[in-house]
Amino acid sequence: MKLAQLNVGYARYATDDPRMAEFMDNLDRMNALAERSPGFIWRMQANNGNATDIQVPGDPDMISNLSVWSDIASLGHYVFNTLHARFYEKGAQWFDPMKLPHFVMWNIDDGHIPTLTEAMERLHHLHAHGSTDHAFGWDTVDMAAWRRCDMAAE
Repeated sequence: MKLAQLNVGYARYATDDPRMAEFMDNLDRMNALAERSPGFIWRMQANNGNATDIQVPGDPDMISNLSVWSDIASLGHYVFNTLHARFYEKGAQWFDPMKLPHFVMWNIDDGHIPTLTEAMERLHHLHAHGSTDHAFGWDTVDMAAWRRCDMAAE
């Protein structure tokens, strides 16, 4: 089993607006960091190398990020313990607050590459039912225990 994740948001400004420059100028850097990270398997991308041009089914204004990781610990390490964390913390500068969850994880079979339609279904399931085996968020992870294990591994 592997782990898929989807993260979505609505940009405050057009992606070519100068107020989005720091975010847009660092996408390649963050994607390269993810690809070099232990446990990274795959990420959705368009011809431009990122996913900002890939339209979310039913919501053309939404920006999405879809990837596959070997496990939660690998994804968590990338999100919270690398340079990515500094950009993650700045997200409110570039993205509108979401009223519903904007992040979802789910387990997939080895070799399966999720589609954006599948990922959005998982996010809608999380909205409707909260965290379950079908779709879950960070609330299901014992972050204190995970971080202790992650620090011990370094």
